[in-house]
Amino acid sequence: MKLVRGYWENEVSNVQFTGFWARFLAFLIDSIAATVLIIPLVVFILGETRLEDYDLKNTAQVTELMNRMVIQFSVETILMGTIFVLFWIFRSATPGKMLLGCSIVDAKTYGKAGSRQNIIRYIGYFVSLIPLGLGFVWIAFDNKKQGLHDKMAGTVVIKGRPHEINNEAEP
Repeated sequence: MKLVRGYWENEVSNVQFTGFWARFLAFLIDSIAATVLIIPLVVFILGETRLEDYDLKNTAQVTELMNRMVIQFSVETILMGTIFVLFWIFRSATPGKMLLGCSIVDAKTYGKAGSRQNIIRYIGYFVSLIPLGLGFVWIAFDNKKQGLHDKMAGTVVIKGRPHEINNEAEP
């Protein structure tokens, strides 16, 4: 048995990548949970934005409404990103992935992904959305089940926990 990327060959060959539908389900769970947390916080910070409070025939009011919506979307995106990235850094998974027994790991070592990788991964979500979400759909067809955001960050999603790096000789 030989050492491959800090792991014994059989450890690396036993890695199971998490497929599209499991990851989609985890993302739905995470999105619902984060929305339940974020919306009240955004309303508390920015106040409630109600469409009926604006005269949509008045250009100035429509502009004000659009500005508020952009600010609200920006705050929600930053809060969501903060939640996701912190979970990825400290738990190697969001609650949805944890419920399904999955972890986000470094694609080369299958160890814990670094902070930089996790931040790039979140930014990669937006890049993956641009071409009609095809960056996410790619997960279904990739050998390692990587989406564009995973490829950008050098991460994969596996079943189980990150491997401990072991560079010592076999016992």
